[in-house]
Amino acid sequence: MSKPLQTEATMMKLEDLIRTRERIPDCEFPIPVRELCERYEKLYTGAINDVLRERCLLDQNLPSDIMPLRDEMTVCGIAFTVKSAPNVMIRGEMTFRAQMLDEMKPEGVVVWDTSGDTEASLWGGVMTATALQKGIRGAVIAGGIRDTRQILEQKFPIFYKYRTSNGSLGRCLITHYQVPVKIGKVTVRPGDVIFGDIDGVLCIPREIAYEVLLRAEGIERQEIDIFKWVRSGETIEEISRKGGYF
Repeated sequence: MSKPLQTEATMMKLEDLIRTRERIPDCEFPIPVRELCERYEKLYTGAINDVLRERCLLDQNLPSDIMPLRDEMTVCGIAFTVKSAPNVMIRGEMTFRAQMLDEMKPEGVVVWDTSGDTEASLWGGVMTATALQKGIRGAVIAGGIRDTRQILEQKFPIFYKYRTSNGSLGRCLITHYQVPVKIGKVTVRPGDVIFGDIDGVLCIPREIAYEVLLRAEGIERQEIDIFKWVRSGETIEEISRKGGYF
């Protein structure tokens, strides 16, 4: 018995799904990208996350086991996404990796989805040096790193899950780059804004990143006043009347 042909309506619905799932934002910011990143880097994840909550975006925090290599590391940049998966195949990997590195642009943050790999390192000292030369601001690796001393010496902001001396060749294969990836509950699209500090990593949708920045800056200014009121001995009721919160 032959299979029924796809109807035009079914094909249209599939196209709608593809557009929804694979859409890559391309809207421009009203300020230069570097200025946007530098202003974000003066903030902290708590304030930004609160703004995302105000917009009913509760799943923008990457898994909590992705943390900075050093507590003082803070980074903001434009998502450059990479997807790899555990794989014994090696052929073509180095060529594809070189092509990927060639396409990295200044002000980016590499966001690497390892498909849950727990054995290999996807980032090391040479990758760090290459990223710095390309003007990359940092990297978020949902998996392993190695050459940790070399990374630390280069003062490159990196967020990761674990360290291992295992290389990636023969263990993992890069399958895609600059495509939407999903890490935990968070879908990260090329061009989204990535922010990380001591409390983890956030993905801010590109379309609202500037508005989120302005609101988070306002929250930080307000918190300066709240801390001042607390230190001066004002009561909780007095602080609350002024718009303070705890």
